[in-house]
Amino acid sequence: MYTTLKSVLEEASELNMAIGAFNTHNLEMVQAIVKAANNQRTPVIIQTSEGTAKYVGMRTLVAVCKSLAEEYGVNVDLHLDHAKNWDNIREAVDAGFGSVMFDGSALPFKENILGTRRVVEYAHAAGASVEAELGTVGGTEDGVAVASDAVRLTDPAQAVEFIDKTDIDALAVAIGTNHGQYKSKTNINFDVLKSIYEVAQRPLVIHGGTGVSDNDIHRVIDLGIRKFNVGTELLVQWNRKSKELYDSNKENTSNRNNVMPALDVVQEVVEHKISLFKNI
Repeated sequence: MYTTLKSVLEEASELNMAIGAFNTHNLEMVQAIVKAANNQRTPVIIQTSEGTAKYVGMRTLVAVCKSLAEEYGVNVDLHLDHAKNWDNIREAVDAGFGSVMFDGSALPFKENILGTRRVVEYAHAAGASVEAELGTVGGTEDGVAVASDAVRLTDPAQAVEFIDKTDIDALAVAIGTNHGQYKSKTNINFDVLKSIYEVAQRPLVIHGGTGVSDNDIHRVIDLGIRKFNVGTELLVQWNRKSKELYDSNKENTSNRNNVMPALDVVQEVVEHKISLFKNI
């Protein structure tokens, strides 16, 4: 079933697990991600950056996700990730995205509240869910870098106020993870996460999930993480396999022979991550 972020995270909270949110960089990846979720018998979140959504076409993405959700019998939420542009957020909601993330993390606290409220009002009226971010996650996301001196961990007291004043459906927290980190593993601040979990009455989200070790995945889920973002690992594995195939195959080889093995690699990564996110 094509559904919303709020719906799939309610199930995750009930079962003390996390739902994988996997960044797709093209239409081809969508089917590999949904196939993996079908094999693992779990809901899944397909998410895109603003750039990918504009490149593929928002209504096209919605149509494909709805079709695959019905074909495979998988609960699928289509999510616009790290959106800052109001016009893009409105277009995604109007196109039928199940959820959007407003990223006001670089704004002063009150401005973040004001911007998030605007998005929540519009999205909720259309039946879509909203994620927002408090604190600043480091690293690089879709070509935009956050300097190390700009990273701010989420303040638990502010998290309570932020949730109360915005009515968001999920809160992305800064606890030491970094976007784009895949050559090393993150040192998570578990004390901060525990403090947030104890007071924040909303599902929590980890960004920069590629850099979280397998052992730490279970620990953060037990501390309230219900949405787990994975993007860089899929992109890296896709590019490695694609480069290998394009370098070795003849130039008149059908493109599907270069693409399909890369999709198999993506599906393997997604299945492995989902198996960990089930927190068994």
